Amino acid sequence: MPETTEPATTPVLQIDGPRATIRLNRPKHLNRVQPDDLVALMELFGRIEADPAIRVLVLTGTGRAFSAGFDLGNLAERATSTPGEESAGSAFEVVANRLEDLALPTICRLNGGVYGGATDLALACDFRIGVDTCEMFMPAARLGLHYYTSGIKRYVTRLGADNAKKLFLTAEKIDANEMLRIGYLTGIAPADKLDHDVDRLAAKLAGNAPIAMRGMKRAINEFARGTLDEEAADRRARDSMRGAEIKEGIVAFKEKRAPRFEGE
Repeated sequence: MPETTEPATTPVLQIDGPRATIRLNRPKHLNRVQPDDLVALMELFGRIEADPAIRVLVLTGTGRAFSAGFDLGNLAERATSTPGEESAGSAFEVVANRLEDLALPTICRLNGGVYGGATDLALACDFRIGVDTCEMFMPAARLGLHYYTSGIKRYVTRLGADNAKKLFLTAEKIDANEMLRIGYLTGIAPADKLDHDVDRLAAKLAGNAPIAMRGMKRAINEFARGTLDEEAADRRARDSMRGAEIKEGIVAFKEKRAPRFEGE
């Protein structure tokens, strides 16, 4: 993916056929997330989800890091904010949760290190492919910060309690191989093959049945959180047996060609 030379801005959206790419774009500050970025991300998520032609989202960063997480200056302001007011910190949690629950499949392209709250943004994606020199670091314990509950839940449900404890309580930095071993990364690649691996996965996801994927992603997320609406999941499964997607899938299988799913 070509990098931009434009001035630092809020996240940048690029649409290429069925694929949307959001790129965090403050490279001089390692793509540190500002309150304006949170507003922009929520708006972009809505635009992407509302466009049925978009089948997959890739989230990445500009420069040598994916993201240094939420701006610590704004985090300090949160500590002195008026009780009851929504802070930038709570807005960050809302963005991460919204990303996790997007209807379409999501890939985090980790072009470099991922730190602090950005580790949760990446974890909220369905897949994470990182360059083999990337690293991660969750400094909450060093900062005296009790991390927000949904972020801890994501760590535990995806990585297990022991790995979550190690990352949160020791605040130790880990490298790409360890990130892969504990399941944080879906895959790793050298820098010159990162785009190839991300493109291949994105193309595969974009070619699959969008309605079926949306329903199964929802069920998987609900299972992981212990909030499964079993009746709704069963209804989606029954509906899929009568839907246009399965008809096209069966015909394509018989004709030995790639299916052409129209979606909604």
